Amino acid sequence: MPPPLPQNPIHTLLKPLLLLLFIFPTATTSLTSSTTTPPPLSTTLSQWQSARATYYAASDPRDTVGGACGYGDLVKAGYGMATVGLSESMFERGQICGACFELKCVDDLRWCIPGTSIIVSVTNFCAPNYGFTSDGGGKCNPPNKHFVLPIEAFEKIAIWKAANMPVQYRRIKCRKEGGIRFNISGSGIFLSVLISNVAGAGDVTAVKIKGSRTGWLDMGRNWGQNWHVNANLQNQALSFEVTSSDRMTVISYNVAPKDWRFGQAFEGKQFET
Repeated sequence: MPPPLPQNPIHTLLKPLLLLLFIFPTATTSLTSSTTTPPPLSTTLSQWQSARATYYAASDPRDTVGGACGYGDLVKAGYGMATVGLSESMFERGQICGACFELKCVDDLRWCIPGTSIIVSVTNFCAPNYGFTSDGGGKCNPPNKHFVLPIEAFEKIAIWKAANMPVQYRRIKCRKEGGIRFNISGSGIFLSVLISNVAGAGDVTAVKIKGSRTGWLDMGRNWGQNWHVNANLQNQALSFEVTSSDRMTVISYNVAPKDWRFGQAFEGKQFET
């Protein structure tokens, strides 16, 4: 018999590759889907990170500090003293307003209250002070990660004498009672809506509004979580579409009846948690 023909070396190399492709035909598909589908909030925002925290005390216990997110009276808005102001490197120009964080005191056995943590919502901004360096008095200067808490919240995790404390923080899902709140203000064709009491991611990245005689209209961020649109929507029932930073969307149809008035507040659907 004639000797067998020698094998083509390229064929020899391709055989194991073809076998792998046959066994794992969906490998490429799974990689593609993992980059286009956002992971759950609980897996992306649960890592503990280091920061520092200070506190403020109102000059009068009756003072209400609305802050840079525009929520107004924080007690009436449902936030109470479980609030926080963030330094510039974390504030994201107000987009993060409404997000929730868990904080705990670390690395200082003299002042930390062991085994405690607090959950706070972002309602304010700690402005930088460029008259000082970030490590010499400018506690909220970039790139510092800094939390400013009401003294009532600070004293749940540390003794007040601690002053500028090292802490650890992680972002968590917000849990709220009731639905998303829409406070409507403005005049004429200018309509502004303050959006608060948002569960899930807590922050809002996009809002649409619809009158009963219009299509969906994009709203622009005015400041904090105040959104606006220029349109004559009076004498129309109003619906809202709210999207949060984890790309989840909730649509609330006919939240405000057609006889709504500026200065009124309404409640819509809520994100699932």
